[in-house]
Amino acid sequence: MNSIQLPDFEINPISERDGWRLCDFISANEEHLKRFFPVTLASNLTPTLSELFVAQKVLEFASGKEFLFTLKEPEYRKIIGLIYVKEIDKVKNEAELAYCIGYAHKNKGYTSLAVKTISEWAFTQLKLEQLRIIVHKSNIGSLKVAQNCGYLWNRTLIKAYTPPNEDPLDMELYVLENER
Repeated sequence: MNSIQLPDFEINPISERDGWRLCDFISANEEHLKRFFPVTLASNLTPTLSELFVAQKVLEFASGKEFLFTLKEPEYRKIIGLIYVKEIDKVKNEAELAYCIGYAHKNKGYTSLAVKTISEWAFTQLKLEQLRIIVHKSNIGSLKVAQNCGYLWNRTLIKAYTPPNEDPLDMELYVLENER
């Protein structure tokens, strides 16, 4: 997949050149990411860790195991967000989307536009039948993204996710069906 140019940012597959940029993004948004992206956070605390993480994600992208996309502002190519297509089940033709946006770029509609774009990509390129977004009810921004992108509430997943140093949380499952 090539870069997708949108009016205020671009969406790119993770690239070998993204290590430093990803480390910068994670460092700048550490507090914002620690509850729902602890593995990504821990894997990108230093430039060396980021280089290893990026190399692994590039391999996973190429093999179709998982797809990580970066959202970048076009002028300096600074990473402003991430979108994962993960937990891909090729038998059921479904996957989960997970996304985050940098604190400085929240509430600008970027995440909704990116999720709509990647959802369409997953349906057309991966031939998936269903996409899932799993979100905690306290994450109002993420709930709005799911709803803005046509995902419908399906059910509450009891004790489905345990953030670092917290008790398990009930999570809300939103689903989007491929209408093609």
